[in-house]
Amino acid sequence: MDLNAAVDAYCERLGPGLWAEPLNAVTNLAFVLAALWLWPQTRGQGFARALVLILAAIGIGSGLFHTFATAWAGMADTLPFLVYILTYLYAANRLFWRLPHWACALGTAAFLPWAWVLTPLFRRVPFLSVSAVYWPVPLLIALYGVALWRRAPATARGLLGGAAILCLSLVARSLDMTACAVWPLGTHFLWHLLNAMMLGWMIVVLIRHDTENPSPA
Repeated sequence: MDLNAAVDAYCERLGPGLWAEPLNAVTNLAFVLAALWLWPQTRGQGFARALVLILAAIGIGSGLFHTFATAWAGMADTLPFLVYILTYLYAANRLFWRLPHWACALGTAAFLPWAWVLTPLFRRVPFLSVSAVYWPVPLLIALYGVALWRRAPATARGLLGGAAILCLSLVARSLDMTACAVWPLGTHFLWHLLNAMMLGWMIVVLIRHDTENPSPA
């Protein structure tokens, strides 16, 4: 694999160059701004503070991808998002369900076969196929929300809201090339803005739950 190979996968990019996707590049500041806003709110909450740092890394990695547009930058774009998902799952298993650390780790690792099984299924659905690798995430968040409805209704509503925002975000991501014929900037920048909102909101849900239900020792 050539890590320096050019990647041209978005409507806004019409050629090479660091600023060939200005809107896609600049909107990654939304992740960093969300992280800066949340940082003071995470004092004393280790999981939330770690997620805020990863949120900032998502913005930086995605910014690299939409400027350099190479395979290595693509890895910098996707890996922090995966780390965020796994970290949040571990935190959710620990804080929401009060599971022991070994069970939290096992439940977190289960995300990989979950995504491996569901991604090919989403690829069979025409519109969903564009972002097939991401659709297992809002489904899992929604299932957590439903399962928590009686145990922690405020947290459950927060998770379901996060799942809804992520679905809207994925719609924006999936429409990028389709909308290109009528809107030359595409819609990928909306994925950044909505995704930053969603990931930040998910941290708020975690903070509120941890505040109202103090963490286990």
